Amino acid sequence: MVGVSDDGARDGLRRVTPVRIGDVVFGLGSVPVIAGPCSVETDYVKHAVAAAEAGATVLRGCVHKPRSWPDRFQGIGDAGLPLLAEARAATGLPIISEPLGEQDVERLVPYVHGFLIGTRSMYNSRLLQAVGRAGLPVILKRGFSATYDEWLGAAHYIRAEGNEQVILCERGIRTFNTEVRNTLDISAIPVMRSLCDLPIIVDPSHAAGRREWVAPLALAAVAAGADGLIIEAHPDPDESWTDSRQALHPHALKAIITSIDGWPSGFGEQVLQSAASDV
Repeated sequence: MVGVSDDGARDGLRRVTPVRIGDVVFGLGSVPVIAGPCSVETDYVKHAVAAAEAGATVLRGCVHKPRSWPDRFQGIGDAGLPLLAEARAATGLPIISEPLGEQDVERLVPYVHGFLIGTRSMYNSRLLQAVGRAGLPVILKRGFSATYDEWLGAAHYIRAEGNEQVILCERGIRTFNTEVRNTLDISAIPVMRSLCDLPIIVDPSHAAGRREWVAPLALAAVAAGADGLIIEAHPDPDESWTDSRQALHPHALKAIITSIDGWPSGFGEQVLQSAASDV
């Protein structure tokens, strides 16, 4: 993996090194979809089953939630760990969860198949080193104001601990727009493919901030060559404990997955390769 440089940009697209979460492989041309509610609730097992029935191949289950304000719901905490185990048993799907600090990593290991590093934690080098040492796959979200080079640097912290199982996640960056929660940087997909060998997935939920815009952003990401998606879904979206405005009903999630399944295998990758060969 290399940092951002003119030489790196001239090298063209790099071959992706696939990363496996449970039995699901990212970076081989398919588009796995990670889904589930923003945060684990008391009915999480029911929510997980609904996401699985909609076609999700990996579950998200965050028991800790970093919030902008301290008086907002911070997650169900360690009380949610048994729910992760129940959801895994009920669906047979691998689960990822977000540690907020080094102390969370060890507690999560028995319950998850991979870690999710959120946008606020991208700069937490101690946490990055801790998940690197844990040895499980890591999905590294881009900080909402991070440059490509800073994002790659964060990935290096994980890989420097001997853990090569890193997946990048573009989730939108902060701009002057107020209509959307964040602005999806679709250019991150081809740019990062030219700079490193890591799979890159997209989170259209946090980019949009509103459920009616999630599907268009998801399909645009796949067309641009994304190696997967992570989408928030809840059987009763308006009652979701966190981020209710961007949560999709499982029917809407299934519609997105069905649309993607109807595309030729590796469609986005073919677009990327074709564009690169024409330069």
